[in-house]
Amino acid sequence: MGHPFIRMLYSRLGAFSMLGSVTPFFIVDDLAKTLEFYQSRLAFNVLYKGGDENGDFWAMLGRDRVTLMFKAIKPDVHPQPNHSRHEWAAWDAYILTTDPDSLYAEFRAKDVPMHRELADTNDGLRAFEIRDNSGYVLCFGRPLKE
Repeated sequence: MGHPFIRMLYSRLGAFSMLGSVTPFFIVDDLAKTLEFYQSRLAFNVLYKGGDENGDFWAMLGRDRVTLMFKAIKPDVHPQPNHSRHEWAAWDAYILTTDPDSLYAEFRAKDVPMHRELADTNDGLRAFEIRDNSGYVLCFGRPLKE
């Protein structure tokens, strides 16, 4: 079962079947700019792009075991990050990483816009937050106690 955090959740839930991943689906204004940001700054790879006769309007990107999906719907449907609806809803996604310090250094070297610097948080994480080109906030971290 791997990571201690996962083992703890599994034992707490007493589950017979364990889920393996989740893929958030974010609405964006400009799919091409989003793909460029995630590929050049965060080192994600395009796994699939789809659309119709008018061009691509959605894509699936991945890095390691993390997958994200993005879709440009129409000109009057814009991204709506959680923090834009309520200040207490700071994250749009939490991404577990085994080494937040190395990932933080990698992202800083690529001038990724930081929303919150790397730190040990008061909720028990070693984490940092970035803001993507559409305003979505992604937290990368791991539990302090493993």
